[in-house]
Amino acid sequence: MTATGTTQLLSRCPAPGDVRLSHLHATGELVDSYTAVPELLAGLDEAALLRAGTVLSQVHPDALLRRHPGLPEATVAITGSSTVRPLVSPLSAQLARHGFIPRIQVGGYGQYAIELRETHNELFATEPDVTVCLLDADAMFRRLRTPWTPTDVRYALRQLSSLLEEITDAYQTRHTGTLVFNTVPLPWYWASQLIDHRSRALLGATWREFNAHLLRFSTNRPGVLTVDTEPLLGESGVLADPRASSYANVHFSDEFFSAYAREIGHVVRSLTGRAGKCLVVDLDGTLWGGNLADDGPDGIEVSEGFRGEAFQAFQAAVKQLSSQGVLVAVCSKNDEDQVLDVFKQKSDLALRADDIVAMAVNWGAKPDNLVEIADKLGIGVNSLVFVDDSATERGVVRDALPTVPVIEVDAEEPALHVRRLLADRWFITDEITQADRTRVERYLTERKRVKLREQVASKAEYLADLKTTVELFRAGQANAGRVAQLTQRTNRFNLTADRLDTAAVLELIAGQDTEVIAVRCTDRFGEYGTVGAIFTRRRGPVLHIDNFVLSCRVLARDVETACLRTVLRQAAQAGATKVTAAFRLTGMNDKVKDFYPMNGFTADPDSEDDETVFSHDLSTIPPNPPHLELVVRLNERLGDRVAE
Repeated sequence: MTATGTTQLLSRCPAPGDVRLSHLHATGELVDSYTAVPELLAGLDEAALLRAGTVLSQVHPDALLRRHPGLPEATVAITGSSTVRPLVSPLSAQLARHGFIPRIQVGGYGQYAIELRETHNELFATEPDVTVCLLDADAMFRRLRTPWTPTDVRYALRQLSSLLEEITDAYQTRHTGTLVFNTVPLPWYWASQLIDHRSRALLGATWREFNAHLLRFSTNRPGVLTVDTEPLLGESGVLADPRASSYANVHFSDEFFSAYAREIGHVVRSLTGRAGKCLVVDLDGTLWGGNLADDGPDGIEVSEGFRGEAFQAFQAAVKQLSSQGVLVAVCSKNDEDQVLDVFKQKSDLALRADDIVAMAVNWGAKPDNLVEIADKLGIGVNSLVFVDDSATERGVVRDALPTVPVIEVDAEEPALHVRRLLADRWFITDEITQADRTRVERYLTERKRVKLREQVASKAEYLADLKTTVELFRAGQANAGRVAQLTQRTNRFNLTADRLDTAAVLELIAGQDTEVIAVRCTDRFGEYGTVGAIFTRRRGPVLHIDNFVLSCRVLARDVETACLRTVLRQAAQAGATKVTAAFRLTGMNDKVKDFYPMNGFTADPDSEDDETVFSHDLSTIPPNPPHLELVVRLNERLGDRVAE
């Protein structure tokens, strides 16, 4: 049977996803059918995901890459102060459910301080996207002499803080991947060895100061994250099994490892541009209680009573996400006029019409409406996250759009809505920028542009009436976070799909041979903010474009063409012999694969299979499109550096 046939058969099989996964492994079909794995893992609980991860961890990534060369690989190195191998299975499942081929490399027992300082060891056999350093309390306490006091602990934790800063410096000198620490839980059995309340209070304060230092350290150090374990323990319950802790030096429970793996999975998803961008909510039974068509506007539960308060809490949580740049859309089987009346009349709705950037309210199929919402917003369907109380609708969406995460809520238990919405960190990101905080406002402004487009006779007239200004400027420290975010979140116009964190962008900004040019846009309706970046590198008399990313919000108005011609013109004025550029096809950027050829570049016939190199001889550079006003603010002209 073909892989497609196996997948179709499995999709009709009533057995749970982990059971079907085990069957594929047992029959030797798992490698061929790996593209079906995310769908099999969708909706599984932690125990089932752990079983699935145990199976997936036995499959070699090289075999998967040979069979599926187009799938993204995620390399994670794991080290720590105790036994960390139990993290492999749940992390394998988490990475697989996000569509990655997991390559997980595990260091030696308690060797984190050595491994993070060194370059040549098995932990870094393949350069990792993320390195996880898992710290536990037992390793620290066992270095203390007995008897010990809170003062001894304070001294030991200060030494550990200094050590972590030192090894972070060493790691970032040798590696580019994100380094992830964790706040260290204080087990009760260590605190309980102090019998007076004053000493226990001092120990608790000292321990929290250490964890607070770790959290602050990560906020001030690009390329470093600290996962706060306190909320995870609230989810997972027991910190460790005393027998595993004593006999095997495993100081975390399976439940904790699963919760932590889920967190790391979303870190990888975010760093590779797969974080969710738009939350699409159903209405009846999801945003409010009751059925609008049957109960009418006065009969639905919005905020009154204990159930209404639960729905209102959900609305407030959605609004909180919106305030940080998450787009909110509505997809509901209802009459649009009635829905608009509810948003207009119900002043106690925590979520208002102005918070919603797109509505698909009709009686059509929800998968079709989700595709329409994505098209309207100019984002990929896989950037949507869908929440609905109907098992039927959730199933239809999962079958038709398997890349769309689906959140299950129960209309009969609205008190659980918020927890289920936030159980997965679908919208997690490295940092919130000003562009994020104004994103909803910008999308609402986009409606005015759409209205203008409908009123004019031609695209040329529309572009002229927009009065778009394009500004190119050298990126600096203040822009690094936004530029990094563009590389992580931009998929359609990302010509090499290189994902950079803030630390990597800062390194390029400071480099002697590299330049990061940021792109900002405005038009008659308002500001787009920083929407693009061009990464260039000097190679003697040749200027090479490492990557060019541009938000899809400003595509189709020749902004990308004007930016490229500016780079060419700057290079030519400084006497560069040519400009070269790289393009790497990802499956998400296929619509711009001809961008360089259409702008006078020719392909190098000796290009490698996974990357095409183009070159431009600078003999002819057309003028910029007439409907754009171009402002170039490069304090140090890009051409000056080419000529050196």
